[in-house]
Amino acid sequence: MHDIKAIRENPQAYDRGWELRGLSAQTPAILELDAKLRAAQTAVQEAASRRNEASKLIGMAKAKKDEDRAAALMAEVEQLKTRMAEGMEVEATIGSELRDMLAKLPNIPADEVPPGEDETANAEQRNWGEPARLNNPRDHVDLGAPLGMDFEAAARMSGARFVVLKGQVARLERALGQFMLDLQTGENGYTEVNPPLLVRDEAVFGTGQLPKFAEDLFRTTDGRWLIPTAEVSLTNIVREQILSEEELPLRLTALTPCFRSEAGASGRDTRGMIRQHQFVKCELVSITTPERSNEEHERMTNCAEQVLQKLGLPYRTMLLCAGDMGFTARKTYDLEVWLPSQKTYREISSCSNCGDFQARRMDARYRPTGEKGTRFVHTLNGSGLAVGRTLVAVLENYQDEGGRIFVPEVLQPYMGGVTHLEPAP
Repeated sequence: MHDIKAIRENPQAYDRGWELRGLSAQTPAILELDAKLRAAQTAVQEAASRRNEASKLIGMAKAKKDEDRAAALMAEVEQLKTRMAEGMEVEATIGSELRDMLAKLPNIPADEVPPGEDETANAEQRNWGEPARLNNPRDHVDLGAPLGMDFEAAARMSGARFVVLKGQVARLERALGQFMLDLQTGENGYTEVNPPLLVRDEAVFGTGQLPKFAEDLFRTTDGRWLIPTAEVSLTNIVREQILSEEELPLRLTALTPCFRSEAGASGRDTRGMIRQHQFVKCELVSITTPERSNEEHERMTNCAEQVLQKLGLPYRTMLLCAGDMGFTARKTYDLEVWLPSQKTYREISSCSNCGDFQARRMDARYRPTGEKGTRFVHTLNGSGLAVGRTLVAVLENYQDEGGRIFVPEVLQPYMGGVTHLEPAP
């Protein structure tokens, strides 16, 4: 959500930001509604003030036994009450229209975000590891089938974009999730959370999935939403709260299933586990002060990179251009892991600084030390990592010609000392 006062003070900055995201100028319509809203509010306030004044005059007229004057004033009060009711109705209508307009507009890119319409304009910041150059590498679908990866069984019960994992490969996925969670809590200072997977409208509005992206979500018959990412649950922990500055930064992590309808993704990554309706992800969320949010963003990205480094998976870190960022982000780093079968890097994590965009939607604030007033917190979120895509990367990068998969050393304790996954005979 955007600060209407800031838009009034510097509309050009907002229009420049939205233009970078491919939108036309929005502030003329916003400011027109804002002017109408303030005019309606002023009219109601003036009518209320005159009503109060006239009410006092009625008493004075009656004290003087001036019944004609009292009757005239009483008639005026009734007219003012009608005018106030009509004005408040107009105020509510325009206010709702303005809030709806602002709620559908994306965050403004940070100054350092490069311009561009799509991923071709993203800027590589760094890379790590040497991409595996394998002879005729097999993809994770072919590698996974003899290890217990079953798409056909999943399709029979659930349809497309689901998978059944069994045996060795199921254990490897579990090992990856536990390793990620242990790393973020044990070494990086995140607090583990086991949050709800079902949330109300207010929660998904707070993190920006509603109202614009409802078709990307699954909804239950009682009106709740299945979370598309634990970002929703973790960030909403601070909704409608006032934190002390001493509590910040607040760093939270969760390993949860995530659910996405993938509306509009037809034809993209239809083979395998890259893009599914249900997947597991280790989420990272930070709540911090405006002064520390840029520093926290770099730290969070580093925490996600550590997972790939410890697994020995080559990757690169990309700064997303304005046109490729998510709706709530003001700055995003994507981590892209090397997939030998595709001979390219593919996204495995996004780490975003949302500024106060989500906090305004959730009314999440903090009280600076020594001050009476409050300010909006800054919220950040990132994947640390998407477990299914990490499983894909491990299978492909650690394959040998016989279809065996080497288990990265950091995962072997979670696998009971197993060093290789062996195809079923």
